[in-house]
Amino acid sequence: MLDTTELTDAVERFSDRLRAAPQSRLQRGAAAEGLALARELSVRAQRLEAPGERPRIMPDAGVFAVADQLLVAGRDLAEVLRTAPQEAADTPDAADAAGASDRSTAADAVGGAGAVDRSTMDAAVALVRAAAARAEL
Repeated sequence: MLDTTELTDAVERFSDRLRAAPQSRLQRGAAAEGLALARELSVRAQRLEAPGERPRIMPDAGVFAVADQLLVAGRDLAEVLRTAPQEAADTPDAADAAGASDRSTAADAVGGAGAVDRSTMDAAVALVRAAAARAEL
């Protein structure tokens, strides 16, 4: 089992900051950044759970709901990563996953097979931290 504490902590921290942000900051882009991240995390979770199926896109529920949407998507991905079959760290697929771009999906990074390694989770954590920095939260 993969330890996903780092991912859940990063998601909870960003979600809390979104929840505490004033409406003006949310409307200036922080909410949009949070929603884009929530959608990406949701797509990654769905592709790991059901490779080959078309992922559903999270709807825009408004600036005041984005913190909750992010929290749900992040926890869903963490649970999928925690319980997914583990990819061996020294396999070619794992090496490819380490070099995958930030915009690729977790399933794409491990060949779409639904198996994950530490780099899959690390890439998700990096996405959360980058989104929080862009939102200036």
